[in-house]
Amino acid sequence: MAARLNKLRPLPIARKAETGLPMPTLNWIGKDAVVKHHKDVPFRLLEPVDELSCGDKDNGNLIVQGDNLHALKALLPRYAGKVKCIYIDPPYNTGNKDWAYNDNVNSPEIRRWLGETVGKEGETLDRHDRWLCMMYPRLVLLKQFLKDDGVIFISIDDNEAATLRLLMDEIFGGKNFITSFIWKKVDSPNDNKVALTPDHELILSYAKCKELISLAPMSAPGIIDAYGKTDENGRKFRDRLLKKNGRNSLRKDRPTMFFPILAPDGTDVYPIHENGEEACWSMGKTGIAKHKKQDTLIWKKRLRQDKSVWEPYTREFAPNEPARPYPSIWADLPTMRQAKAMLRDIFGTTDLFDTPKPIELIERILNIINDPDALILDSFAGSGTTGHAVMRQNLSDAGNRRFIMVEMSREIADNITRVRLEKAAFGYTTPKGDVIDGLDSGFQFCRLSQEPLFDADGQIRTDVRFAQLAEFVWFAETGTGYTGSADSSLIGIHEGRAIYLLYNGILKDLSVGGGNVLTGTVFHALPTFDGPKVIYAAANRMGSRAARENITFKQTPYALDV
Repeated sequence: MAARLNKLRPLPIARKAETGLPMPTLNWIGKDAVVKHHKDVPFRLLEPVDELSCGDKDNGNLIVQGDNLHALKALLPRYAGKVKCIYIDPPYNTGNKDWAYNDNVNSPEIRRWLGETVGKEGETLDRHDRWLCMMYPRLVLLKQFLKDDGVIFISIDDNEAATLRLLMDEIFGGKNFITSFIWKKVDSPNDNKVALTPDHELILSYAKCKELISLAPMSAPGIIDAYGKTDENGRKFRDRLLKKNGRNSLRKDRPTMFFPILAPDGTDVYPIHENGEEACWSMGKTGIAKHKKQDTLIWKKRLRQDKSVWEPYTREFAPNEPARPYPSIWADLPTMRQAKAMLRDIFGTTDLFDTPKPIELIERILNIINDPDALILDSFAGSGTTGHAVMRQNLSDAGNRRFIMVEMSREIADNITRVRLEKAAFGYTTPKGDVIDGLDSGFQFCRLSQEPLFDADGQIRTDVRFAQLAEFVWFAETGTGYTGSADSSLIGIHEGRAIYLLYNGILKDLSVGGGNVLTGTVFHALPTFDGPKVIYAAANRMGSRAARENITFKQTPYALDV
C-alpha cells in the first residue's frame, strides 16, 4: 500500500515547549515534493468580469474562478493577514465519481497537478496520498491569510478526519487546536439495510494564535426564566442561600468555610445544617466581601425549630445579554435535507450537490467569531453557501462582513456559485411561487489571468499596472495584504520604514526608463521620509550615496521572489 497513514515519524529538532517531548508529524509518499510547493506557484492577476458581477461591485465581496492554489497565491498580496475567518468544505476523499463537485482526488485535474508537482512518484500514490498532497500547500497558504486572532473551520468526515488533524497540527500547531464540532447532518433514519450509517460530519477548528482569539457564546434568552423575581427597578433577579447544602456541606468537609458573618442585628451567624450540625458557607470571605460591597448580600429571617433566625442570601441579577457556551455537538441545526431544499428553491432542482451545507451552519460560525466587520474566505466555494450566509448575517445584524469565494470549476462558478449569490442579493421566486426578498448586496466576479505576473524570461509582463505590482511589492516586503491607494511612488510605511516603487511611469517619465531607475534626480522627486527607505526599481545608479541616504535598494523583478 502506497500510503503511510497514521504512521508518526518523530522529528528530532521539533520539540513541544510544554513537555520537551518529540513532536509527531504525518508522513506520506509525495510529501517532500509539496511541503514548499506553494513557493513555486506563480503569481497571477485577478481579472474582473463585469458581466458576471452583481450589484455593488465595490463592496468588498469577491468571487474568483480558477484553481484554488493559484487563486490563493494571487489573493495573498491583497489579503494576507486580513482574514478573520476561513471556512472550507474540501473534497472528503470518498472516491465518489458522480458528484458534481468531484469528491474523488483521482480526478484528471489532480492527477495532472500531481504529475507536474510530485513527478513520477505520483503514479504510485493511493487516494489518501493524493488528498494529502492536494491539501498541504493549500492549507499553508490559507494560514497566511488569517489575522493574528483569526480562526479556520474545516468540514470533513471520517475518511480523512484523523489525517487532517495531524496535518493541521503540523501547519497550525497543536496548541492552536480549538475543538472538533460535530454536525448532525441527517434527520431521518437510513433505510439502506446497513448496520451503521454516518449521521454526522466534523468541523475542525484551529486558531492562528489561540491566545488572541475571542469567541462569542450562544445567545440563550431562556436563561431569563430562571430569574423569577423583579426588583423595584424592573430588574429580574434570584436569591441563592449562601449556606452550602447536600454532599460535602459540613464543617468537617471544608473547615475553612465555617466562619461567622455579621447579621443586621449585630449578631454573628454561622452556617448550621438542617440537622443541627455545623455546616459550610458556599463561598469564602473574599466572595462574601464582594457581595457586601455590591449590596447583593441579602438577609432574610426564617423559622428554625420554632425560633426566628437570620440567613444570608446572595442576589443574582439576570444578564442583559443572556448566553451560554456553544456545545461542540450541533444537533440543533438544519440538516442536508433542509440545505437541499434551499437549493431546490433557488435553482428548481436538488441534483447539484449530494452534501450541501445549510446556511445556518455557516451563520453559527459567523456568530462564534463575533466580528461584524470580518473578512470571510472560502476557497472551496461550491454552491456558495458561505457567501449567502455572509449576506444574510449582514442584513440580520447590520454588519459589514465581506466574503472571498474561490471556485475551481468554471461551470460551477459561473452557473451555480455566482447565480446563487446573485439571486440572494436581488431576490428570487421559489418553484412554489414564494417570493424571497433580496439581501441588498453584490460582488465582483474575477478570473485568474492565463499568464503569470512574470513572463517566461522572469520579467514583469508589460501589461501589469502600477497598482497591481504595488500589491506584490508590499506583500514581498511586509508579508501583509496591501490596502493603500497605490497612487504614489511611496506605496506605504511599515514598521518605521518607507516603501517605494518605481515602475510604469509613476513619476511621469522624469528620467531614465520612465522613472523606473533610481538616480539622484529621481530620488529628489520622491515623497520625502525621514527614516529608512526601501526602494524597488529596475536599477540603482546612486552608488554609495544610497547608503548615506538610508536607502535599501531592491531590484525588480528579482526581489519579488515571494
